[in-house]
Amino acid sequence: MFSIGLDALDTTTLLIAGASAIAVFATIISLTLPYLGKDELAVRMKSVALERDQIRARERARLVAEKNNRGQKVTKTEPKAYVKNLVNKLNLKTALADENTMMQLNQAGLRGQNPLFIFLFLRFVLPILFFIAGAFYMFVLGNPEHGTTTKITVALFAAYAGFYAPIIFVKNQLKNRQQSVQRAWPDALDLTLICVKSGMSIEAAFRRVSTEIGKQSIPLAEELVLTTAELSFLPDRRVAYENFAKRTGMETIKNVMTALVQAERYGTPLGTALRVLSAENREIRMMAAETKAAALPPKLTVPMILFFLPVLFAVVLTPAIMQASASGY
Repeated sequence: MFSIGLDALDTTTLLIAGASAIAVFATIISLTLPYLGKDELAVRMKSVALERDQIRARERARLVAEKNNRGQKVTKTEPKAYVKNLVNKLNLKTALADENTMMQLNQAGLRGQNPLFIFLFLRFVLPILFFIAGAFYMFVLGNPEHGTTTKITVALFAAYAGFYAPIIFVKNQLKNRQQSVQRAWPDALDLTLICVKSGMSIEAAFRRVSTEIGKQSIPLAEELVLTTAELSFLPDRRVAYENFAKRTGMETIKNVMTALVQAERYGTPLGTALRVLSAENREIRMMAAETKAAALPPKLTVPMILFFLPVLFAVVLTPAIMQASASGY
């Protein structure tokens, strides 16, 4: 009986030591992880600054062209030579891309011609690579008992997955970006309202809000910086607002941009419109949170059955089993 108690004491001490080691390791990781991560906001703002410089250069070139009645080229970042050559040689822009493709890339934060060339290149190359990998696995590493038809079918399914993999990636990027913007958009409207009420212009308000909202949503900060640049350089301010709505693809932002266009066109008070739209967007965000909360119990049912109940039974029944074993039953 005494030996059983010592064994139990050793097991308890071992468990406490293991839990303490895990807690210390988690504490160290939690304290050092913020210092090891890179500054995402600085990197993304640098890329947006390059985009803003391109807008400035493009508008200056347009003004010079109108003044001198002659065209002037704008320097753009070119993709890899073999990527561009393959896309142009096979005319993949006509076969695999349309206006909706370019719009989705822009909404996912992949701007310019370089992401488009890479996207088309991957849609052409990945099916071939996936087919080769699937065929190699099925014919060389797979079960020899599978028939040739089954092996070829699996390889074709792999090629199909490779063809749609870039589209799935872009859609996931777009969804994550819109979720980030949607969470921070009501706060951005409140900050914009405060800046406008204090006497700032809409460009200065967007510029100030972009620096403050970057900690909460980097994509929204990018879009605000680009909108500020377009408001400064485009001849028609309405185009800048419409571009902001198109780059995000969100109905809530489209409504706000429409209100800003109407406010500038008809001279209506901007503060009142921003206050109403901010309250409306907060209600939309709250409704989305309530919908997620209402859907949580059904989603937790299976994880609780698989992971929580076995642990609960083990915690409740283990002392009884140990006492029964110690009593000789």
